[in-house]
Amino acid sequence: MKEGLTLSMLALILFCILTETGREICFKTAAVSDDPRPVAMRPVVWAGIAFWLVELLAWSRVLASVDLSVAFPIMAMSYATITIAGAAVFKESINLRHALGVALVTTGVVCVGATGL
Repeated sequence: MKEGLTLSMLALILFCILTETGREICFKTAAVSDDPRPVAMRPVVWAGIAFWLVELLAWSRVLASVDLSVAFPIMAMSYATITIAGAAVFKESINLRHALGVALVTTGVVCVGATGL
């Protein structure tokens, strides 16, 4: 039973984007950590796995209600949020071409989202 892209489903997709961003920040933090424990024993890895599980449950709910051809392109907004989070948290640099690519993805997401509402 598809209900389409309602505002509540759009909000759930945005929640999925945030949980995906959180997951990637956790995994990157674990990867660059000086923690001597094996990666699987680091709490930040388990936080990332928790984000992944929450995202899986929310994304499953989205897919039950929204066409994949609409939901997945909006989910591509995570490219922008992860890029911004990487710059903010890890001081990664974003050059002009990278920023332009993120802007183009964002523009595409807006176009898909506007047609789906």
